Amino acid sequence: MKYIFVTGGVVSSLGKGILTSSLGAILRGRGYRVTAIKIDPYVNVDAGTMRPYEHGEVFVTGDGAETDLDIGHYERFLDIDLSRANNITTGQVYLSVIQKERRGEYLSQTVQVIPHITDEIKDRIRRTAQEQNAEIVVVEVGGTVGDIESLPFLEAIRQFQFDEDDQDLMYLHLTLVPYLVASEEFKTKPTQHSVSTLRGVGIQPDVLVLRSEKMVPEDVRRKVALFTNVHAGEVFSSPTVQYLYEMPLVLEEQGLGRVVEKKLGLEPIQPNLSFWQNAVRKLKHPADEVTVAFVGKYVKMPDAYLSILEGFRHAGIAHDARVNVKWVNAEDITDLGKAAELLGDVDGVLVGPGFGIRGVEGKILAARYARENRLPYFGICLGLQIAVIEYARNVLGLEGANSTEFDPYTPYPVIDLMPEQLEVEGMGGTMRLGNWPMRIHPETLLYKLYGKELVYERHRHRYEVNPAYVQRLIENGLTVSAVTPGVQGRGEGLVEAIELPQHPFFIGLQAHPELTSRPMRVSPPFSGFIGAALERKRRPTQSADSPALLR
Repeated sequence: MKYIFVTGGVVSSLGKGILTSSLGAILRGRGYRVTAIKIDPYVNVDAGTMRPYEHGEVFVTGDGAETDLDIGHYERFLDIDLSRANNITTGQVYLSVIQKERRGEYLSQTVQVIPHITDEIKDRIRRTAQEQNAEIVVVEVGGTVGDIESLPFLEAIRQFQFDEDDQDLMYLHLTLVPYLVASEEFKTKPTQHSVSTLRGVGIQPDVLVLRSEKMVPEDVRRKVALFTNVHAGEVFSSPTVQYLYEMPLVLEEQGLGRVVEKKLGLEPIQPNLSFWQNAVRKLKHPADEVTVAFVGKYVKMPDAYLSILEGFRHAGIAHDARVNVKWVNAEDITDLGKAAELLGDVDGVLVGPGFGIRGVEGKILAARYARENRLPYFGICLGLQIAVIEYARNVLGLEGANSTEFDPYTPYPVIDLMPEQLEVEGMGGTMRLGNWPMRIHPETLLYKLYGKELVYERHRHRYEVNPAYVQRLIENGLTVSAVTPGVQGRGEGLVEAIELPQHPFFIGLQAHPELTSRPMRVSPPFSGFIGAALERKRRPTQSADSPALLR
């Protein structure tokens, strides 16, 4: 087993997740089995209860873990499915150690940070790598060197020096090199202090990656090497790029892959990065472009919807088109006139996931505008529920129809809490989470998009379409295109997807298909939605069975 530890210094949000993912892609391009682990120093057990404005989106793994968004980057760059074991938090580690102490596993011992906490961290890293049959594991330590929260994790990865052979281990440190416009120079002092702090806890980095707005020139890299005790050829630059998928190419071109091969004693291999080259070419020089509206309430924080934005990008690669996103605050849509003003210039509308009542009425108006104006509509999770509420109100005539999440006393609870949720205590990790099957009905657009009857998509929600209203919705023209099979006592099962057969593209999914979309394997509903938006742009009167929708 080979271990690469990635740390960061000076400031947070430098891009350690993208660096870790890109390094994984470089190694995958050489044919190695790679996995990645994210260490988050926060005391929360998982990311499930955090505000999107503070932490970005919550990424859900197939086994139902609510994790840091970097796990999504890992899956997309490495094209692998990760699990709850790939996200280690302070809360998990301390909870596990305390439970072991209560069970008597440390009888006669004084339980301490060293060795008990650090041993727990090391065991989790090793166990995850072994269970996932990885040849190389890249471990990202979240936070910034010098943070008190990170100290137990830095101590744990320091101890690997004494547990592993020299050629099975390397440390990579990402740090900031600011560029001062006034003096037109790169400043290396923050990096020098960061490396000094890292060395103060016993870790000498093997490789430095310098984060800056521009490519850091060679003479500056040599200066950094001199003051940090790192070889000049092992200092690399991480400039701001237009598209994240450029980073594997930028780092490989500088020789990072060769340095890793040498340090870890790997056979020199010419990597196959042709996919990334083709993807970047299409992103930078697309044959077409399209604009879609994203109607949500966290529009000032795009990271809250990161996987959906990446899904758009993947669909753009598949269709050789640039996907422009118009951010629309749902609270700004106060009536149909405002909906027309804000959505009249786009080629498609997506209403995404969310919790809470804020912005809900605006989302309902957006769904109505898209339905009545034959504008391609894609609803994800809450976006499906919004479409059902709108349809119940304005087609079935059920005035006041709503979700009991937003109105507990609604006369028509077309969206209601799942029965099993009535017994739930607590908030963390208690929703319907992870992979669930969808049985897709033939003769639907959704079936044409997926090309098969049974698929698995990831979920994160508590509320469902109320089975008591499903038949009435169907009788009034709404198609239930997929259900959850095998749900005892619920007829054909819970509603997984809806669509409107006479509409160019009107699909809602209870699941989150963006979580399984990859740049090399775009999610079928995302591809269909962008295909429909392109058709809308080219031929506003295109029909629902246009081949472009199925591309």
